Amino acid sequence: MQDSMSVAEPNPHTQRNQPRPIRVGVVGVGSMGQHHVRVLSSMKDVELVGVVDIDIERGLETASKYKTRFFEDYSELISLVDAVCIAVPTRMHYAVGISCLLAGVHVLIEKPIAATISEAESLVNAAAESQCILQVGHIERFNPVFQELSKVLKTEQVLALEAHRMSPYSNRANDVSVVLDLMIHDIDLLLDLAASPVIKLTANGTRNPDSAYLDYVTATLGFANGVVATLTASKITHRKIRCICAHTNNSLTEADFLRNEILIHRHTANSANNSQGLYKQDGLIEKVYTSNIEPLRAELDHFINCVRGGNPPSVGGEQALKALRLASLIEQMAIADRVWNPFDCESSMRMESLTPIV
Repeated sequence: MQDSMSVAEPNPHTQRNQPRPIRVGVVGVGSMGQHHVRVLSSMKDVELVGVVDIDIERGLETASKYKTRFFEDYSELISLVDAVCIAVPTRMHYAVGISCLLAGVHVLIEKPIAATISEAESLVNAAAESQCILQVGHIERFNPVFQELSKVLKTEQVLALEAHRMSPYSNRANDVSVVLDLMIHDIDLLLDLAASPVIKLTANGTRNPDSAYLDYVTATLGFANGVVATLTASKITHRKIRCICAHTNNSLTEADFLRNEILIHRHTANSANNSQGLYKQDGLIEKVYTSNIEPLRAELDHFINCVRGGNPPSVGGEQALKALRLASLIEQMAIADRVWNPFDCESSMRMESLTPIV
């Protein structure tokens, strides 16, 4: 007689229908890579094969914490995985990314896609030739605040956009300017919101005396559809700020990425006075509620689904390349402290230099 405590045999048909886990590795387990490892280790239908880092002690510690393997060289990991998340310094994006793509491994690479436009173009071409997924970590696209903002603005006529992304000084990402570290997030978001070619551009910037790169940059963009956008990014501001404001024909919409909230200010036709006539209500404020989903988890879910289904990612290499082209031009103009004028025949930054951006 069968023991009443015995475990029932697994249903072979059920097992056959279950998808094989996607084997994933993480190259670079610094400040951002650590979070990739954390999320991937908890994801269903994902096998975290291993991690790579030049800091052996940090790599071993991370591998031990999340019960996976440590590799000193990413070339040892490539043959064991279906996909990788690359979170190494920007200057190494191309070398690691191209090795993975040429080996037929799907890639999620942190932003910016590469250190130079030519490197980015090579990555995009390699992904197309190998038929691999190339997703770029413009994580704010997956932020619930931005997704709700996009929905709100679909029914509005946008006139102007403002983006502010500021942080206190830190030792992270000091191998690139504030444009490639912080502003590129908002460049990608505003290109998506405006959905029109850039035809005008000015930029200015400054840096800390001890810094080799720009630490504060402001840029003004003019789009072909008439939308004007202003972007400000800073590594020297003593308060963290992450917000986008949209001025429309009917409202002012403020999206605060830190508070996870959206406020819509609207003018009311009937102003109401209080009994003493001291105050006047000349508008109303609507609050849009957003979900609390972690943007990185949403981004990695999207990546894994693209790998499994073969669908193109919402932020692929082409979109990231557009953002990098515009970021590079903003950086050059801020360094040169000059104004781009499409009607100035002597300008080295004429209209045709902007045409490929979007």
